[in-house]
Amino acid sequence: MTRTIAVKSRTRNELIDITAEVSDLIRASGTQSGTCTLFVTHTTAGITINEGADPSVRRDILTALSRVFPEHGDYRHAEGNSDSHIKASLMGSSVTVLIEDGKPLLGTWQAIYFCEFDGPRSRTVLCRIA
Repeated sequence: MTRTIAVKSRTRNELIDITAEVSDLIRASGTQSGTCTLFVTHTTAGITINEGADPSVRRDILTALSRVFPEHGDYRHAEGNSDSHIKASLMGSSVTVLIEDGKPLLGTWQAIYFCEFDGPRSRTVLCRIA
């Protein structure tokens, strides 16, 4: 089954924790063991798994990406969001999470983040549980 997670970003660059939403979809599916594939259907947004305990990690990731790929650079793309496309490509458009005992099998410190690089916007993440 494929479900949708709605995400609303507030700033141009933002890592939004969607772990709780993913956990809710897994629980509602009744799946005890399997996989959950999350896919971002946008070219200026991505998805990643990283530390969820210290919010400084999110800030550090965004700061480093913006330092290497600034909003205004020597880009040719006419829309003015080339940095967003590059950042999204680096983060990737999908992750797969194992399901065990009806829950996402994540490490102690791990969280699932929707990566916004061209916000604020309303976005969607597709979630397929098998």
